[in-house]
Formats: sequence, structure tokens, C-alpha cells
Amino acid sequence: MSDRMRLNLFTMNSVEHVSVGSWRLPGDQSHRYRDREYWTDVARTAERGGFDAVFFADVRGVYDVYGDNRETAVEKAVQTPSNDPAYLIPAMAEVTDDLGFAVTKSTSYNHPYQLAREFSTLDHLTDGRVAFNVVTSYLESAAANLGYDDRMDHDERYDRADEFMDVLYALWEASWDDDAVVRDPDSGVYTDPEGVSAVDHEGDHFDVPGPHGAEPSPQRTPVLYQAGSSDRGREFAAEHAEAVFVSQPSAEAVADYVDDLRERAASHGRDPDELAFFPGIVPVVGETEAVAEAKYEAYTDAIDTEGVLALLSGFVDVDLSEIDPDQQLEHIETEAIQGVVNAFTANDDRDWTVREVAEFAGLGTTSPVVVGTPEQVADEFEYWFEDVGVDGFNVKEVARPDSLRDFVDLVVPELRERGLLREEYDGETLRETTFGRRGLPDGHPGSR
Repeated sequence: MSDRMRLNLFTMNSVEHVSVGSWRLPGDQSHRYRDREYWTDVARTAERGGFDAVFFADVRGVYDVYGDNRETAVEKAVQTPSNDPAYLIPAMAEVTDDLGFAVTKSTSYNHPYQLAREFSTLDHLTDGRVAFNVVTSYLESAAANLGYDDRMDHDERYDRADEFMDVLYALWEASWDDDAVVRDPDSGVYTDPEGVSAVDHEGDHFDVPGPHGAEPSPQRTPVLYQAGSSDRGREFAAEHAEAVFVSQPSAEAVADYVDDLRERAASHGRDPDELAFFPGIVPVVGETEAVAEAKYEAYTDAIDTEGVLALLSGFVDVDLSEIDPDQQLEHIETEAIQGVVNAFTANDDRDWTVREVAEFAGLGTTSPVVVGTPEQVADEFEYWFEDVGVDGFNVKEVARPDSLRDFVDLVVPELRERGLLREEYDGETLRETTFGRRGLPDGHPGSR
């Protein structure tokens, strides 16, 4: 476990992320997701609060499982419309010195040769402050719009992702020597050809001769995030992730998940203590309990239940409009996000009805909501950090950007007073800031 708490802001370059209906709150600025100044202000606030990174979720496709159409998702702004988060990074990096940026990209609908270049470019432009959140994509609509007859089945997506990562490691870590670029005007040699190697990858999904098209960036490989929750997804995370985003609704479920991932990491020849775990959490904070409760009531009143069901239907690949709201949600094997199903059926003692799931998931989906004064919210964060044994949190917003400002202005000083959160950044790159190391650890497959 870390000696200090780490924080990411978990957000999305869209109107809504995971608190459906919050765009209707008075003063909410979600509609400004298209505005560069909105995001540069977010970056400054997150850095002022000592956050490691702004963690951008992303999705391909439209949520069209609910009611077998996209109308609800479009009408309720369920992660639609949205823009590509990667293009925000240079602007946000320009106004900050230390804050990192985690970008979600799919291994199902990208090519590793192209993606390697894109991340190397961002890592250069940010002086090494980029992370890659590895996902495999789950919406059938994404496959259709990208020219595929069908969505790949769940395990096949992860098989492709394993090979995808092998190609990335070869390009980022092995293709260029550290001293390949010599820039010698007298000899006319910019790069020593002996220092640049082909990767000659031939696999089931990709043939990539190489070499990498970009010279080594400050981190070479960006910090690697993953959030696998199915059995196959957990194996992938245990092998590849440096940091794991945990989506579970209770401390017991989070603790079980952490223990399981550490055991799996050890089976892959990795030091299990090198993995960092970030559960999602939704803080609702006020100067007094009454203020906090009033905010929470306003937030819950704004929840759009039908929009939540449209989001969850896409997550679990089940049309929840066809299920009685008072019917118990049962465990199913899904081709979409197995972890969302598991969170409410496999990892908790409680039996959930569809209605209860929709009400709970209205603020932050599967993550716990913490309501109270700065001291009370800090108590809860400290409990998860010290007793549950997580390394930090993906802080989820409700009102944008007020939720972030409230947390930074009210809770961060309390966490710092307790010695739980950094006063100043240390390290030059995101990996150094988060883990205290510049490159991948020795047991990681990328370093091998």
C-alpha cells in the first residue's frame, strides 16, 4: 500500500459521464465540454488539489440497447454527444506543470502501430505526463459503425488485447535505443540507424514489422491503467496494469477484488505490491452536514432514472426496459461489461432489484457515495485508504465543475492536514509522481 493517497479526477469529454441527469442542476457547466477554457480550468483546479491525473473515460458507439433503440440515450445525453479526450491533453498540459492525463483507448478498434505513435506524441508534448487506460470496448453499435459485422466476443477481445500490448511494448521499449538520436551536424547524422530496430511481430491479429515511427518519449511506455472485472479481464489486468480502476459498490467487494488481483499478478511473475488500486468514489461535501445533505438531495432529485437504465443496459448488454423494475437482478454472463453485473450480483451479500440498481447507480454507477462535512468525507477516504488498503481514488463528479471545486477547496486541506495527501509534487513524469519510478518495473511484461 502507498504511504500517501493518490487521486484522479474521473471525467469524460461529454455532457454526461456517470451521473445521468446532472446536467439539469442549476449552474451546472456540463454543456461546456466543448470549451477549451472549461478544461484548462479543470486542469488548474485538479493540480491545485494535488491530483495525480485527470482520468478520461471514453466510449465508442451509442447506448442503444435500452428499448432496442438510441432515443433515450440521445434525448437524455447518456454519454452522447461526446468528443475525443486526447485532443484536450496539450491544452491542459500547457497550463499545468505536474498534473497527468489518462486517456482511454480501445484495443478492439485501434491498431497498435498507430496508437503507439499517438501516445508517444502525447508523452513528448506533456514531458511524460500521459497514461493509457486500456479497454476492449463493449457496445455492438461501435462494431457496426466501425465496419464490423459483429462485436467480438468477450474473451476474443482480450486475446486481441494481449497481442495488442505485446506489439506496443516492442515498439515503445525495444525499437529505439536511448542514444539512437545523435543530432550530429558535422557528420550529417541525425539518428544512428544501428540504434533503430524492427520489431518483426507476426501474430494472430497483427503483423507489424516496425520500427516505431517516434523516438523514445520521456516515459517510453505511458502509465498503464486497466479495469478488468470478469475472470478474463482480471487476468489481463494482473498481467499488464500498473494501476487498476476498481468498480465495486462496497468495501468488502473492493478488498476481495484487490486480494484476487494481487494473487493473479504474482502468478504472472510480477510483484503484487507494484499494482496500485483506485476505486471510484463520489464525494458530496458541504461546509456543514445540512449543506451536504441539501446538495445530496438536489443531486438525487436530478437523477434521470430512465437515462440511468439506458446507460446500464449498454453496460450489461441487457434491455432493462423489458424487466419488471421490482425483479431481482440475477447473475448473467455478458459480452459487455461483466464487472457491472458482478458488482450487483456476485460480489455483494445484498439482493438488488432493477429499481434499486437504477437508484443506486444514478450517482456514479457502481461507486459508493460519501456525503458530509470535509472532516466526515476525509474520514471515509482515510478509512478506505488505511483499512481497506486501496492506494487512491478515482473521484467522480456530479455537478460540473462544482463537485471538483468543493472537493479541492474543502476536503483536500483536511487530507493534507492529516498527512495523507501531498503538499507538492515530486518526480518529473507521471510514473515518477505516482509510483516513484521512471520506467516499467522489472517483472512487468513490457520490461521483459
